[in-house]
Amino acid sequence: MAGTDRTVTVDRQAEAAPAIILVRPQMGENIGAAARAMKNFALAEMRLVDPRDGWPNEKAVAMSSRADDILTDASLHPTTPAAVADLQYVYATTARRRDMEKPTLTPRQAVADMRTRLAAGERVGVLFGAEKAGLDNDDVALANAIVYIPANPAFSSLNLGQAVLLLGYEWYQAALDDGDIAPALPAGRDGEPARFDELVNFFERLEGELDRHGFLKPPEKRPTMVRNIRNLFQRAGLTGQEVRTLHGVVSALIRRDGED
Repeated sequence: MAGTDRTVTVDRQAEAAPAIILVRPQMGENIGAAARAMKNFALAEMRLVDPRDGWPNEKAVAMSSRADDILTDASLHPTTPAAVADLQYVYATTARRRDMEKPTLTPRQAVADMRTRLAAGERVGVLFGAEKAGLDNDDVALANAIVYIPANPAFSSLNLGQAVLLLGYEWYQAALDDGDIAPALPAGRDGEPARFDELVNFFERLEGELDRHGFLKPPEKRPTMVRNIRNLFQRAGLTGQEVRTLHGVVSALIRRDGED
């Protein structure tokens, strides 16, 4: 899915975030997909536990789709205990329930808990298991809480990249909801929001042409018609470039009218 704005940069140290820990991942492609999902949602720290095909891995870089900085900075660990040694709270993701007495949270609940702990200065991480079998019970036993990802009981196994993406999405949405990051303009919009004087200049020009062509009639209804037209454009949230484009449209119509 396209939509990357390469003029936007994210300060990866601007906000404390959980470490994403991939335990015995089997394929470089899935590590790359996880890195891409992380970058999509502003997660920066990847830790790898004993990847099957070794590290570094060219297939991971190819699959990461320009998230290779996350792969370059990823740390390599021989065991899961080594990967979580410096953390104070760990979550283990799973698509199936485990017979362990641990808090069980959805990804959304887990993210809310993470944000509270991070704000208090704790260091936290999330374990993701290998593609075929997920985390083993010894890995889950290390965790403080389980993140249970609800899915179709008849087909609940998730790709590694999908699992990271789900958690990353909830992480980013929570930051948006809390006002920690500002929503960007929709992809494809060119430039900053139009200034008020730019809008008024366009409105007055458009209304002058509508008057000239007899559209704003009868006179007693003109104020209401003008307000409705202005509100229509205001709701669009126009950028400066879009206002200039609309001026071009009006100019083209005026030229055509002169030719007729």
